[in-house]
Amino acid sequence: MVVASAEALVRELALVIPPAPTPFGAYVEAVQSGSLLFLSGMLPVVGHAPLYTGVVGKDLCVAEGYDAARTACLSALSAARSHLGSLDRIRTVAKLGVYIATQPDFREHPKVADGASELLLSIFGADRIPPRIVLGVSSIPLGMPVEIELIFEIEPQRSNVALKPEMEQL
Repeated sequence: MVVASAEALVRELALVIPPAPTPFGAYVEAVQSGSLLFLSGMLPVVGHAPLYTGVVGKDLCVAEGYDAARTACLSALSAARSHLGSLDRIRTVAKLGVYIATQPDFREHPKVADGASELLLSIFGADRIPPRIVLGVSSIPLGMPVEIELIFEIEPQRSNVALKPEMEQL
């Protein structure tokens, strides 16, 4: 099976992946452990400013929540690209978590979370999209409506450096 290049699909779909996000506190955006890349919670920001604030189902409609999840996912892809050098190193999306600021009676969590899931599907295809967890919560940092977390399984980085003859014998 030939896997399409994620970077080529980003270009083909005319997606604009923003500059890599910067932390809002004392943490890093990405940590690699073995073949896994863990991303911190990603918010729907443009630059370092919230695209949306408020509660989905009260202050924001489902469509705005969907867009917030999609925007947060674009930030996540930017953080992954910054860490890996290319989205083509992503073997699979291992897990997606979507946290939505909602009222207790809100019932449309899956429609909001699809903003992130459908973006990942368009880039990585059905064989590499993740299982997900979607939760309604009472608040998200900085009053934003959505926060997502992602775990990627990544391809090992290949070295283009040839070994010196004396190193090959070790």
